[in-house]
Amino acid sequence: MLQLKIVSPEKIEFDGAVESVLVPGTMGQFEILNDHAPIISTLCKGFVEYGTKEGKVRLDILGGFVEVQKNMVSLCVEVKE
Repeated sequence: MLQLKIVSPEKIEFDGAVESVLVPGTMGQFEILNDHAPIISTLCKGFVEYGTKEGKVRLDILGGFVEVQKNMVSLCVEVKE
């Protein structure tokens, strides 16, 4: 399992355990799974999708950053309203 934290300027959008995270990288969409290599990347307009025990959740964003390190995924994003 991955620990995901999504932060926007307004609030913490999500903080919890997930199975996977799909993000809109500037070089293309990519998926983060358990034991992913460390990475820092910019994000473009699109959607973040993550899978929890309850199902998949989709969050529309305008851009941001993602950092992955030791099964910890941190996203700093601007959420589309």
